[in-house]
Amino acid sequence: MLNVTPDSFSDGGNFLSSPRAIEHAGQMIAAGADVIEVGGESTRPGATPVTATEELERVIPVIEAIVRRWPATRVAIDTVKSHIAEAAVAAGATIVNDVSALRLDQRIAAVAAKTDCTLILMHSRGDIASMASYEDVNYSGDDVVGAVVEELRIASRKAIAAGVDPARIVLDPGLGFSKLPEQTVAALANIPKLLELGFQVMVGASRKRFIGGVTGVQEAAERGAGTIGANVVALTLGATWFRVHDVRDNRHALDVAATILEART
Repeated sequence: MLNVTPDSFSDGGNFLSSPRAIEHAGQMIAAGADVIEVGGESTRPGATPVTATEELERVIPVIEAIVRRWPATRVAIDTVKSHIAEAAVAAGATIVNDVSALRLDQRIAAVAAKTDCTLILMHSRGDIASMASYEDVNYSGDDVVGAVVEELRIASRKAIAAGVDPARIVLDPGLGFSKLPEQTVAALANIPKLLELGFQVMVGASRKRFIGGVTGVQEAAERGAGTIGANVVALTLGATWFRVHDVRDNRHALDVAATILEART
């Protein structure tokens, strides 16, 4: 992931300028990234929404540069706004990651359908400022897994109704989004239930608070080992997409784990 923002939770401000962002994209590609996801609006707790103009100014030059320099690498746009998604696809992005799963702008599905893009739908609740907080962590009967599956089922049906090819839909349980640490662990542990919907699954465990809760590591950037642990388990449970900050270590760990899993008789 490449956050072109001043306030993302663990790397905000590191790559706000286009040259630094493009340089970092090259480093991630060299480390083994298959996709570079570009985001121009933070979803950390209490984040201030940015204007569409500012978001466009942050992401479009970076997307264009990545596509031009590394044409074999796919680019994703992380946005909850359909017109940002549309502009990003016109600039060369082929994946749209909507962390609101169509709640904040259903037209994103139409953009993905019209352009044959892959559409990632992530479970969350609330708006940009609150979705990564604990404001909406009350789930009926304390069944967070059932709620995640059902809410993503609804979102996927909306996407298909808009014309998105089911083979191009990826579901994300939204680890750390509108979930307490124990709820996040439950969502991660029950990936097979999400897979029953018939779509690919992505996890974004990288540096999340629940890892700090388990390991006692408070500094987000120091949660690399915990991230790898979460991702390897997610792989064994059926996830096939992984959203990470530390590409090299996760790539190596997942490649080794996948090789071992494929060797089972």
